[in-house]
Amino acid sequence: MSECIKEGELEELEKEVSLRLRDLLKSLVIDIENDHNTEETAERVARMYINEVFKGRYHRQPKITSFPNVKQLDEIYTVGPITIRSACSHHFVPIMGNCWIGIKPGSRVIGLSKFSRVADWVFSRPHIQEEAVMIFADEIERLCEPQGLGIIVKAQHYCMKLRGVKESHCSMVNSVVRGDFRHDSSLKQEFFELVRQQEDSYS
Repeated sequence: MSECIKEGELEELEKEVSLRLRDLLKSLVIDIENDHNTEETAERVARMYINEVFKGRYHRQPKITSFPNVKQLDEIYTVGPITIRSACSHHFVPIMGNCWIGIKPGSRVIGLSKFSRVADWVFSRPHIQEEAVMIFADEIERLCEPQGLGIIVKAQHYCMKLRGVKESHCSMVNSVVRGDFRHDSSLKQEFFELVRQQEDSYS
């Protein structure tokens, strides 16, 4: 929805959200008038959601410049682990983990740091992990036009850590493979093996 937001509207939205949050806090019988710890909580939370936790909804994607693959590189490479932070769309509690990206270059390439910028933008909104990975893959495909693409995400969900079963070490892993990675089992295996090596080096 960032494409539809006009100048000045984010500030208005922030004010509206803070007013609604004040009503919510009052309904929860939290003293926002006399307690110095909570008197500005509504405003802080509104800023946090609009400019940080859900910024992928309200702020445009960072400018990502791609370049022609002049050398016609076609060897696969991986990038990761990239830290991801998101929020469960069911309870608005954190999803935190890492992702790895495998690329078999096509007609365009982007700088390595740009993968982190795109990941941060995509995951900074309410999600379920399975859908977030698909959206991220769509964006990387659009920017790079790769011959092959693989993405793995491993994350912990605080809707399981803070509430419900309260599992402290459980994580969810899912992957997306497209193009040559999907059709060539040896390339797919090479991608997973490279990720395994990267993960081992950080453990």
